[in-house]
Amino acid sequence: MTDTIFGKIIRREIPADIVYEDDLALAFKDVNPQAPTHILVIPKKPIPRLSESSQVDSSLMGHLLMTVKKVAEQANLHNGYRVVINNGVDAGQSVDHLHLHILGDRPMKWPPG
Repeated sequence: MTDTIFGKIIRREIPADIVYEDDLALAFKDVNPQAPTHILVIPKKPIPRLSESSQVDSSLMGHLLMTVKKVAEQANLHNGYRVVINNGVDAGQSVDHLHLHILGDRPMKWPPG
């Protein structure tokens, strides 16, 4: 895997508006928000995309979802929020580092696009 902008954020080589961090994950505000609240949750382990995770990553994947819950609570998204994982180019993934989008503070439509 090549280094990505998210790796540089993890290493603090470039700034980000970090809202949460623990040993396994980092959450920060998206620089190109698609909703009034748009936060990215990333694993510190460099996994390019969900389809490239393995059974070894199972507990990390659960941790990421629990991190989403924690970050959404901190962001006061009590009326609901959407969690999105884009997997690959056709899905709109633009950074080859697994990331979960938390989108909130506006009504969401279905189907999403």
